Amino acid sequence: MCRLFGFRSVILSQVHSSLVSADNALVMQSNEHPDGWGVGYYVQGTPHIIKSAESSAIKSNLFKKVSGVVSSQTVVAHIRNSTQGSNGLLNTHPFQYGHWVFAHNGNIKNFDKFRDKISNQILPELKRFILGDTDSELIFYFVLSFLSKKVDISIKDCKAEIVIEAIKEAVEELTKVVGPYSEKDDSGNTETYLTFLLTNGETMVAHQGGKNLYYSTYKTSCGDKDSCPSYSDSCENATKDGFINHLIFSSEPLSGENIWIPLGLGQIIGVDGRMKIVIDVDDQ
Repeated sequence: MCRLFGFRSVILSQVHSSLVSADNALVMQSNEHPDGWGVGYYVQGTPHIIKSAESSAIKSNLFKKVSGVVSSQTVVAHIRNSTQGSNGLLNTHPFQYGHWVFAHNGNIKNFDKFRDKISNQILPELKRFILGDTDSELIFYFVLSFLSKKVDISIKDCKAEIVIEAIKEAVEELTKVVGPYSEKDDSGNTETYLTFLLTNGETMVAHQGGKNLYYSTYKTSCGDKDSCPSYSDSCENATKDGFINHLIFSSEPLSGENIWIPLGLGQIIGVDGRMKIVIDVDDQ
């Protein structure tokens, strides 16, 4: 399967260590996930997507260059090991619609059998933007269709609670069509998994749909606390009031000072512009 990385912070930050230089950085994980890569980041609120389907990230100088220059409050990165769809740029994550960016680690079992049933529940005004042939891109627009029924998705001010509720409803409906997602991370590449990240640059939400995902909101020690204008107690301790300065998601705990906590099966976690962490659990 694939590997995910998501980063949301109150300040512009570089993620080079997480993507490239940490002992088990995302680039190292691409040894076993060779079917392309993508990095999405936001500049002045506008998403920028750079991706390649031609090589693994570890062999790509462009991946290392991008990772070295990206300084953003919001970053999504994806390393692909394809299960559905051909290897090509249109099938490489992250996917983008307007301000929204999406990356998926998973698969839909017997996807060809369910493709039309899933597609029929995507709003027509969104469906026409589907360019590739992966289950992942279809899931993205499926979720956006449910979110569009609750809010104007062109507006960036979208509360995390609303996105979480839309994801819960979308996953519930999707599993009615395709069946439940696997309860074990290692059930096999042909099983259904619905682990994904969704962001519009301010709101970032993750759903654990069978494939492992971890999150971190604080470190054992922050080396920048004496110079960082946004430093607070929540940077080195679990938050007491729910407000945090950063939220990181990763398919594997990354080496370094961050404290990593696994998301439970069906758990949904996110923040929005308020940077107050919201945690919910979705039962299959």
